[in-house]
Amino acid sequence: VYNAAPAWGVTVGDALGVPDPVLTQHQHQHQGQTFSFVGIRVSSPLSLVVNGKRPPSSALAPPRLALSNPS
Repeated sequence: VYNAAPAWGVTVGDALGVPDPVLTQHQHQHQGQTFSFVGIRVSSPLSLVVNGKRPPSSALAPPRLALSNPS
């Protein structure tokens, strides 16, 4: 789950509700093999419903600032 805090997650057997999912078909080739899978994205882990409940606000990863100085 993108943007989820490291200490939060879902486990096998959890019921997961995904409102407004964005489905994307991925297809990659590597060393002569083709890998194809579907990705599901949501705007935030806070928009999910896990076992009938919304995740706590602590489920969202904190923002990080990354700076780069072009040479």
